[in-house]
Amino acid sequence: MAVNDERIEKGLPPQEAEAKEAEKTFVWPDLVYIELICAVLFTAFLILWSISLKAPLEQPANPAKTPNPSKAPWYFLGLQEMLVYFDPWIAGVVLPSMIITGLMMLPYIDKNPKGNGYYTFKERKFAISVFMFGFIVTWVLLIFMGTFLRGPNWNFFGPYEPWDIHKLEPLTNINVSEVVYLHIFNTGMPRNWFVREIWGILAVLGFFVITPGILVRFVPMFRSFYQQLGMIRFSILIVHLLVMGGMVIKMLLRWIFNLKYIVAIPEYFFNI
Repeated sequence: MAVNDERIEKGLPPQEAEAKEAEKTFVWPDLVYIELICAVLFTAFLILWSISLKAPLEQPANPAKTPNPSKAPWYFLGLQEMLVYFDPWIAGVVLPSMIITGLMMLPYIDKNPKGNGYYTFKERKFAISVFMFGFIVTWVLLIFMGTFLRGPNWNFFGPYEPWDIHKLEPLTNINVSEVVYLHIFNTGMPRNWFVREIWGILAVLGFFVITPGILVRFVPMFRSFYQQLGMIRFSILIVHLLVMGGMVIKMLLRWIFNLKYIVAIPEYFFNI
């Protein structure tokens, strides 16, 4: 619990509002000097560390041989891990764009004046929880998985499991259309792509069209958001939340049920 939460419950002002805390510390020279000293010390530490530690360099790159696994830099491993669950146009374009636009729009969507100038969790539960979920679950966790749990052929390996290049995963990935027509209806797959994928299309449309109405109708918090933000800002907020939640749901469906695509239209290179 934040210190300010306890103070506010007791009727006291935030810690930052105390007289001794209200004294101003100037950027120049106070802050700049501290930052400069830290930068010099950390640079010296990195130089000494790089001299004493042998770099784990491999042999010169061979253009005729691709490393296995071939991994992106650690800060892009989250995107590379997304490619397991989504097509490149989603994992490499749509989702990163949604992350950027979501961060850009936060100050314009969030109208809560509480927490300005001081830290509090109780008065900003939703904003802080959503941000931490998005940062830790949909970004840091993916980087961790791509760095430590993905081995040769991008197979999944446990923390202490040897990276066997010949490991075979007995997995059969299926699509929603195959579940519906082959396992539920026990019929063949329709030839027409629209008839074949209608169930997945309805599922995606229902998720993005019906879910917001259900949340506003039955969840008081979202009803309050709708009244405070208005139609446009609430729509922007809920679309970003649904995309983030849908990403996690799609990952869980892949892990638990080996579900590859909800909508699979290879005729037009469109898969979700």
